[in-house]
Amino acid sequence: MSETTQSYGQYCPISRALDVLGDRWSLLILRDLLLGTTRFNDLARGLPGLSRSLLTKRLRQFERSGLIEKLGTNYVMTDSGRELEPILFGLGAWGARWTFGEPDPRELDADLLVWWMHTRLDTSSFPGKRQVLAVRFTDDIRRYWIVIEAGDPSVCSADPGYPVDVTITSDVGSLYEVWLGRIPVAHAQRTGLLQFSGPPALTRRMPSVLRLSPIAPYTESAYDARLSSVPA
Repeated sequence: MSETTQSYGQYCPISRALDVLGDRWSLLILRDLLLGTTRFNDLARGLPGLSRSLLTKRLRQFERSGLIEKLGTNYVMTDSGRELEPILFGLGAWGARWTFGEPDPRELDADLLVWWMHTRLDTSSFPGKRQVLAVRFTDDIRRYWIVIEAGDPSVCSADPGYPVDVTITSDVGSLYEVWLGRIPVAHAQRTGLLQFSGPPALTRRMPSVLRLSPIAPYTESAYDARLSSVPA
């Protein structure tokens, strides 16, 4: 639906739903809201192709439609908005089954990948109140550090000055595929596509520390379904 179109003008529940959800970027904004992103700047960081003015416009549309509420500086899903979760992840399952293949280099953004990863790390098995993971890409000169302070993660593109517990090394494409469930972590380690460097007591915990994307189970299921459909 174009930016100037106000309504499809059809008396149909699907049409009415698309009047609210059918604009560009709407479903990806809702994806991030459903995954727990609540602050404007964090939403903007996770959607780098989206202008801040358009993000503001979409959030206002969602407020008017009753999908979200603004509480202070946070955007919170309403019951109406939360009911979109099975629909949105149903699209993800369909996409994993029928449209998701090898990555296009234009889709690979190291900065965005690290941003996605940083909220899904569970370092509760690591000692101390601060954990630091370095991310090094073999095909991108940018360097990243993920700092978890008392369970609160942040991403640094400059050395924060703390000792590094574990360094994650991969090429951008392979880490994307691991993160999204197309390549199992164990396989990526065996083949050298993914390496964890640091004290063995910490590196052996990394497969459980690196919790994958919420969409990864759908990608894994789609892969298993494709394997089972191949004649023996």
